Amino acid sequence: MTPQAKLVPATPVIVIVDDDPAVRGSLAFSLQTEGFAVRSYASGAELLKEVPPVAKTGCLVIDYQLPGMNGLDLLAELRRRHVTILITTHPSAAVRGRAAATGTILIEKPLLGDTLFLEIRAALTI
Repeated sequence: MTPQAKLVPATPVIVIVDDDPAVRGSLAFSLQTEGFAVRSYASGAELLKEVPPVAKTGCLVIDYQLPGMNGLDLLAELRRRHVTILITTHPSAAVRGRAAATGTILIEKPLLGDTLFLEIRAALTI
């Protein structure tokens, strides 16, 4: 088995990047109760230190307002490897346009109902 093959998890990993520890913790808890494997990071730089950040299967849930780089800058760095979901409050037209241009799913906070779970499940079936 090649070293890269060992990095692929049995189940998809959902990666959360959000600078707010309460949001990060509650998202991780909610996703874990839905049966997802979860990894959490407080910033884009923290995620990018880990190579590879997740195996080829998985989904990223990223806050727009992060320290050091915003969520869309982080997505631009990662988008060719992963399906991505951007979460934010009151996105501007520019943020919406940039997210759409990169093929990023945008969900507005507060995260109500099952929207996030449904989008993650749909993204993982691609």
